[in-house]
Amino acid sequence: MSDEPAFSFGEDPDHPGWHGWRLKDATRYNGFLGKILVRREGTVARVRMFPERVHTNLQDAIHGGTTLGFIDVALFAASRMFGLIEAGTAVTLDLSTQFIGGGRIGEPLDAEVELLRETRRLIFMRGLVIQGENKVAAFAGTIRKSVGKGLADG
Repeated sequence: MSDEPAFSFGEDPDHPGWHGWRLKDATRYNGFLGKILVRREGTVARVRMFPERVHTNLQDAIHGGTTLGFIDVALFAASRMFGLIEAGTAVTLDLSTQFIGGGRIGEPLDAEVELLRETRRLIFMRGLVIQGENKVAAFAGTIRKSVGKGLADG
């Protein structure tokens, strides 16, 4: 395994105030979601994707699987924005999601992620997926850090 980070994370030149969060190997799952942005807003990390037709179901709403995948990726992007992980070898332990409404293409989809608690090995978070004023989903999830891989582990 390479010591080079699997993700690129840095300021996005096209979106001032936002950081890009991109898996360097676009042939892996995260590539399906497209461009992912993240920024810190006080105690919350806002993670954004840009839904397209490929992300929809037969009702022309964002597919539930897309929403779930986005939430999972958002947990990691938020953890990186909070300075808790570099990512790559951390894993999702659990993810609970409640679908509230349908999302649409052509408008950014945001996950507002709140850090609840961090321990040596675990990160507990919760949040909402929204589009403007429209609530799409609520979620809670836990990430298990790899010892020695997280920024907080030193």
